[in-house]
Amino acid sequence: MSPRTAARALAATFLVTGTTHFLAPRFYEPLVPPALPGSQRLWVYASGAAELVCCAGLAAERTRRRASTASAVLLVAVVPGNAWMAWRWRHRPAPLRLAAYLRVPLQVPLVGWARYCGREGTG
Repeated sequence: MSPRTAARALAATFLVTGTTHFLAPRFYEPLVPPALPGSQRLWVYASGAAELVCCAGLAAERTRRRASTASAVLLVAVVPGNAWMAWRWRHRPAPLRLAAYLRVPLQVPLVGWARYCGREGTG
């Protein structure tokens, strides 16, 4: 897959996930670590907006390189939320628990994907 195709796929992923932060914020609120200041809703909206900004940046070749770096940073920044989810879901049924546990190591290839997207971008 070319970096351009990878960027379009990641942009589409961020479009879907970023939009769902605004359409279903209650789903995401329990995933916000309580140590973060401010309301859970604020963090949900901020992370959704960040995903949509990354989506837009990845979609345009002119900003793709910077957006790939921003996307990688965002994917690292949400690791505490994924870890919090894994901790909170440790008593859920096995399939849900497994999904929560896999979110943390899944960030590694996602960060790699984001970095790969910037290989052909100009800015």
